[in-house]
Amino acid sequence: MYEEEPRRKALWCVPVVTRHSSPESLTGDPWCLPWELHRYVVTGATDAIGKSYAEELARRGFSMMLISRSQEKLEDVAKSLESTYNVETKTIAVDYGQADIYPKIEKGLAGLEIGVLVNNVGISYSYPEFFLHIPDLENFITTMINVNITSVCQMTRLVLPRMEARAKGVILNISSASGMFPVPMLTIYSSTKAFVDFFSRGLQAEYKCKGIIIQSVLPFFVATKMTKIRKPTLDKPTPERYVAAELTTVGLQDQTNGYFPHAVMGWVTTVLAPIKLVLCLGLSMNKAQRGGYLRRRKLQ
Repeated sequence: MYEEEPRRKALWCVPVVTRHSSPESLTGDPWCLPWELHRYVVTGATDAIGKSYAEELARRGFSMMLISRSQEKLEDVAKSLESTYNVETKTIAVDYGQADIYPKIEKGLAGLEIGVLVNNVGISYSYPEFFLHIPDLENFITTMINVNITSVCQMTRLVLPRMEARAKGVILNISSASGMFPVPMLTIYSSTKAFVDFFSRGLQAEYKCKGIIIQSVLPFFVATKMTKIRKPTLDKPTPERYVAAELTTVGLQDQTNGYFPHAVMGWVTTVLAPIKLVLCLGLSMNKAQRGGYLRRRKLQ
């Protein structure tokens, strides 16, 4: 049921700035940070949306600290960013399914002025399933909460104090369109993403007056390994296209679907369509996906 490795996006990036770079003053552009704040943290940067954020930020000159479970994968991504974008990278290996990793991360971030945090790390179901039929349900719940919820809260705890002291900073919390309404048979995942959305909007209300941007990002389907969508379409863009569109909304929207076709879909599902219809369609679609998955597994 729960395929930990393919489903977990568990990489972080923290830009490291060179001392000889000259500062720039803040303007209305949220990305025009003083150069000493050109340090970036991105979670889940080995694949898909997280990797696209890391590449885009590296292209803009941000150096990265990468954090993940696999040191080998970390080194591969670090080498790619260094060779392609000529930025500095560092790495920390941790497992986000565990709750005791944050002292190690805090030590690794010590002394760094983080200008931007992207909380993208997350896991989902291997296939849609009824709550009580999820194999190893107790551990499944604990792991999903640790990865999808605890990581967002703890990483925010680590970087927000210095942002508040500087009255500058950006936090992007990657939720999901699945957090905009209940999704039967993906209920735990949907609920964790709803938490990320509420957490983000609540914090933005608390800290907006202090010069900090905290944005809730709720994408629909993107063509990634996690969604198993191989061919991009207008409503299922590549991660690169999605991230390029999403970054233009930072500083303009506290809550965003990040991409115009997704915004239309969000309006339809939350404003136009009755919630009972959304729940009914979601249940029907996920039952069909569950049946197809179980039939394929029996044939193997």
